[in-house]
Amino acid sequence: MTEPKETRAILTKEDLIHAFKNCGLREGQHIFVHTSLSKLGFVVGGPETLIRSLLEIIGEEGTLMMPSQTWKNLDPSTGVHWEEPTEWWPIIREHWPAYDKEITPAIGMGVVAEMFRKWPGAKRSDHPARSIAAVGKHAEYLTQNHDLCNIFGKSSPLDKLYHLNGYVLLIGVGYDKNTSLHLAETIANFPTKKFVHESSATMEEGTRKWVTYETQAVDDGDFVRLGDEYDKEMNIKIHRIGNAEVRFLEQRPLVDWAAAWMERNRV
Repeated sequence: MTEPKETRAILTKEDLIHAFKNCGLREGQHIFVHTSLSKLGFVVGGPETLIRSLLEIIGEEGTLMMPSQTWKNLDPSTGVHWEEPTEWWPIIREHWPAYDKEITPAIGMGVVAEMFRKWPGAKRSDHPARSIAAVGKHAEYLTQNHDLCNIFGKSSPLDKLYHLNGYVLLIGVGYDKNTSLHLAETIANFPTKKFVHESSATMEEGTRKWVTYETQAVDDGDFVRLGDEYDKEMNIKIHRIGNAEVRFLEQRPLVDWAAAWMERNRV
């Protein structure tokens, strides 16, 4: 009996470095990374190898940033605990652990982002539900003063990356995972924009508190359509590394274009 044919690519750190450089990654860049490790194939050494390859390329003058969101730390009424019965909601509100940036795991961000938030020298923002982790030259700047109410807008980690002329790297994921499009939402003026109240467990002076704050509601329902149109209009090259599609984008032109697109299409 013959073994089934292996369809996954196998990639070493050297393979990744060569491939990412071919996508345009260079020393000194500041890059927001979104990744699905399994889409690449079999990476020898897993998430550690992927992170090391990226850090080696950007060097000491560059910065990597990844999402480290903890969105389960939101009120159950928002749907984040959809699998639990409603009669449990009061207990969840009262006992969900307060956000601790050293301990609280990233939720649904993938194994790479979870390892990255614990990387030596990593900084993590203080937002109890929408934190960002960063390593490198501007890690402290990008993650400090992450306002409760202003998750993705002015002076947020995303906005700071925008003003650093940063980049977005999508590895095996599409525009629906492109967090920078939420910055475009805050810039764009469209009639369906709305604000909501969210609540999270935080730690203040050693005491757990359930804090409610107002923030702009996000909507990623049109991100894939937006991304398809951006790819075509801007002639974005879709690279292939192993088994994964990879896009390497300048963040500022993407955000500016997306904000204008939202103003035309969100009615």
